[in-house]
Amino acid sequence: MWELITNPKALQPDFSPASLLAEANRCVACGLCLPHCPTYRITQSEADSPRGRIALMSAAVSGRIPMNDRFSLHIDRCLTCRACEAICPNHVSYGHLVDGTRAIMAQPSSSPTGHDLRKEKSSFRALLENEFIAKPRRFDSLRPFLRLYQKSGLQSLVRKSSLLGKTKFAELDAQLPLIDKPCPSPNIKTTSWHRIYPPRGKSRGEIGLFLGCVARLTDATTLNAAIFVLNHLGYTVHVPPSQTCCGALHRHSGDMQTSNQLAQENVHAFEGLKLDAIISTASGCGAHLEESPLNSSACVIDVSAFLEKAEGWNDVKISPFPHKILVHDPCSLRNVSRSAEYPYSLLSRIPDATPVPLAGNDQCCGAAGTYFLDQPEMAKALLNDKIKAVTQSGEYFLVTSNVGCSMHLASSLRQSGSKVVVLHPVTLLARQMGMSS
Repeated sequence: MWELITNPKALQPDFSPASLLAEANRCVACGLCLPHCPTYRITQSEADSPRGRIALMSAAVSGRIPMNDRFSLHIDRCLTCRACEAICPNHVSYGHLVDGTRAIMAQPSSSPTGHDLRKEKSSFRALLENEFIAKPRRFDSLRPFLRLYQKSGLQSLVRKSSLLGKTKFAELDAQLPLIDKPCPSPNIKTTSWHRIYPPRGKSRGEIGLFLGCVARLTDATTLNAAIFVLNHLGYTVHVPPSQTCCGALHRHSGDMQTSNQLAQENVHAFEGLKLDAIISTASGCGAHLEESPLNSSACVIDVSAFLEKAEGWNDVKISPFPHKILVHDPCSLRNVSRSAEYPYSLLSRIPDATPVPLAGNDQCCGAAGTYFLDQPEMAKALLNDKIKAVTQSGEYFLVTSNVGCSMHLASSLRQSGSKVVVLHPVTLLARQMGMSS
């Protein structure tokens, strides 16, 4: 079933200057993308628009302008939300362009001074990506300590004392939700994910569950909910222990070597399982996996999209939920996977539930991987628009299909004293099917 990729270089797209220039030349500068670009709407600067960035990238790749700090400023401000790509009448692959340009920027030779501009500007991000995100089992080892940190009341004291100041550690702590434990397997006591979660009742298929990196620590509740729903519908869920990060954050920061290596590790992790599909609960991971080699042998699909066509619904009971539910559309689900409609249809399976779109769903929330750490002012401006929309709605339930968006939105709502509950659509569904909170 699996066609192994033994040469990591074979995973890398063509990011040669000739390829990037050819793609950039497909842009006809029509400007239809401008009102859809989050950064352009804030700065009103052509250099912070997709059209402007494409012109800058073309000039830099062809050697007409240097890849200096001024150039990096405008490229780094891009969220890679790909809203421009979704609206482009000429189908310019903007995501390919900006990733390729960042790969060139990450090379020391790209700087006139011979220094790696990206590493100098993002040392904290490099530490996070290389020592934790690329080695996600380290997140698993943090689980008991973070649970103790939260349950003991120490986290509350740290937040009140402002001990962390305005450091990036304070930003990460502010985003940290309550840490849950992995779903236990019947008759097996374990504090980690089990390899196989058997179905309840009639067997209907074999599913792989992609854990991700940050999500396996901060969004275990959603992963548990996915297992619960799939098992009750009759699906066996496989959770290969050797799976790793999807590689999206590394790719978007220009580290293609690590991104390719992570893709290779994931191919090996899921090989030989004869799966009907590989499920992702984080749309950011899912969108990247859909465009990676992992999707060449088994279908990688967002959990809501899979459940829309899954069997077994007649065998489960779903309790009513007589409330309106605000639905936030993550950029990755809307602009890359083009699957934004599925959370609405999934929630519609809950009796009396009324899913409604959050105002401004065509704009990014500002989380965008580690963007909220790298570009805090821009991220906060985008986030404020979302929080205003939630507040003005007067509703108390907000669902989103991406862990980064969820943490970003929930953190701001929590700090403002809001009682709005933020969760994944599959988590709400699982609770109405009987999963304990």
